[in-house]
Amino acid sequence: MTAAAARGVTVKSLEHAYEQEPVLHGVSFDAEPGESIALLGPSGCGKTTLLRLIAGLERPSSGSITIGEEEVAGTTWVPPDRRRVGMVFQDWALFPHLSVAKNVAYGIAKSPNKDEAVADALQMMNLAGLEDRMPATLSGGQQQRVALARALAPRPGVLLLDEPFSNLDTNLRVEVRTEVRGLLAKLGITSIFVTHDQDEAFIVGDRVAVMREGQIVQADSPQTLYHQPADRWTAEFVGTMSVIPGDANSGLVDCVLGSLPTDPELNGLVDVILRPEQLSIEAGDEAEVQLVEYYGHDSMVFVNLGDQQLRVRCGASTNLIRGDRVRVAFIGEQALAFSAG
Repeated sequence: MTAAAARGVTVKSLEHAYEQEPVLHGVSFDAEPGESIALLGPSGCGKTTLLRLIAGLERPSSGSITIGEEEVAGTTWVPPDRRRVGMVFQDWALFPHLSVAKNVAYGIAKSPNKDEAVADALQMMNLAGLEDRMPATLSGGQQQRVALARALAPRPGVLLLDEPFSNLDTNLRVEVRTEVRGLLAKLGITSIFVTHDQDEAFIVGDRVAVMREGQIVQADSPQTLYHQPADRWTAEFVGTMSVIPGDANSGLVDCVLGSLPTDPELNGLVDVILRPEQLSIEAGDEAEVQLVEYYGHDSMVFVNLGDQQLRVRCGASTNLIRGDRVRVAFIGEQALAFSAG
C-alpha cells in the first residue's frame, strides 16, 4: 500500500472555547509534510480539542488551519470528509455490528478499488485472515490495528491520533507504538499524535509540542526539549529531575554539590535542575542512599544530601542498598537553572 502524498499542516493563532470557556489561546504551529508531531501535555490542556479542530470535528472561534495548500478553517470552511485526514480515536471507535473488513471499508464505501484497499490495509497491519471477525472477538491490540487500518485505507495525507495506545497494557503499548512509528515513517504520512506520556511523545515525535493551559509553551526535538526546556514547568514535565537551590554568578552556580558551570546570563538565586544521568555516586560519607529502584537496564538511586534529595541514574549492576553512605558528584557539561521564585 502506498500513501497519498503527505501534506503539511499549518495552524495560526487558533482560539477556541466551549460555552464561553476558553480552551485554546493563540495556538500556532507547523507540521512539515511527512513529519511526526507529538502534542504532549496534561489532561485538560487542549490537546484533543486541537486535534478535533484540525480534523474538522469542531470549528475554531478564530484563527486558521491550512492542510497542504488549502485553508480548511478560517476565512473558509472545509468539512471533515473533504480534508483527506485520517483519525484514530482514543477508544478506537469501531462499529461493533460490523466485521473487521466492513469497519476498514467504512470510509471508502464508494471507492471502485474498495476491496483492494481494504486487503492492503489489513495486510499492512498484520490483520490478514481476520476480515470476517467481529470487533468484540479481537484482542485490544488487534482492535487498535483495525482502527489504524480504517484510518489508513483512504490513503490520507495527514493522520491524527488521539492517545490511541492508552487502552493497551504496558508491554503491548510499547510494541505497538514502535510498530506504528516505523509504519508511518515508511509510508511518509504526516502525523499529529496526542499523548500525556513523555516517553511516548519522545518515541513517536520528530518534534514535540508541549501544551499547557491551552497554549504551546515549546515545540522542539525531543533532545532539545529534554536538555533545553523553556521553563522549569516544562523541564519537570518532560523528564525526571532533581531541584536544588543555588546562587548563580558569572557562569557558575554555587550549590550543595559545589560550584557548577551554568548559563553565564544567570545571576542571583536560582533553582538548579539536575537530570539523573548528570550525577554519579562515588565512595564517600556525605550522603545517604534512601531507595534503589531497579529497572533491569539501569537503576534509579535516591540519595539524601543534607535536606536535599537527589535522583541518580546508575547501571544495572549497582550493588548500592538503602543506608549506604556515599558522595554525589556532578558529571554533566552544564547545569540547567532558572531564576528562583
